[in-house]
Amino acid sequence: MARELAIEWLGEVPYAEALELQRKRLEAVRSGAAPDTLLLLEHPPVVTLGRRADPANLLVSPEEFAARGIELHTISRGGDVTFHAPGQLVGYPILDLAARDEADVGAFLRTLEMLLIEALAALGVGGCQRPGTTGVFVETAPGERPRKIASIGVGIRGWVSHHGFALNVDLDLEGFDAIVACGLRDVEMTSAARELSGAAPADLFERARREVATACARRWS
Repeated sequence: MARELAIEWLGEVPYAEALELQRKRLEAVRSGAAPDTLLLLEHPPVVTLGRRADPANLLVSPEEFAARGIELHTISRGGDVTFHAPGQLVGYPILDLAARDEADVGAFLRTLEMLLIEALAALGVGGCQRPGTTGVFVETAPGERPRKIASIGVGIRGWVSHHGFALNVDLDLEGFDAIVACGLRDVEMTSAARELSGAAPADLFERARREVATACARRWS
């Protein structure tokens, strides 16, 4: 029997508030009190450090982050350091992977990548995977510096997933200058708006939200 997937758009949510919301929803999904859920939202400017984060990948002091209006949070997801800001579509899939017969973290990460690549293709952006690296990149010519468009870092508790993905749609990319994003020094961060350049539609973010929701519903509903 197919499991239900609830998809909720929350708008802009402070990071600490979103963490608490995830915690409550994760426990509800684990207990069977709530269906599997995909939370879609944006965050005010914030840098998060995952379980494998190297402090050396923060390129300015905590005081400088505060002066720029950027919060810092150390959290329980996998991965290194990343940046969130308005214009970036954040998705937190809270799924009972065991009940879905998907209790394989590596396979789950690859699924997230493919869903984002599918959504990007609908926007006219060519996304791809990069062997040995988690996240979504854009297609580049040989010899070009790799460009990353989506970061992924998940947490698993009792085979229920939380945390998730961050798709750069139309955000100010300057915030990434204060970090080594995902610990990848040879990679440039990009966005759908930058890749589409003058062809980016005015409703790009809404289209991205719709395409991501559609791809996830098709996979998990």
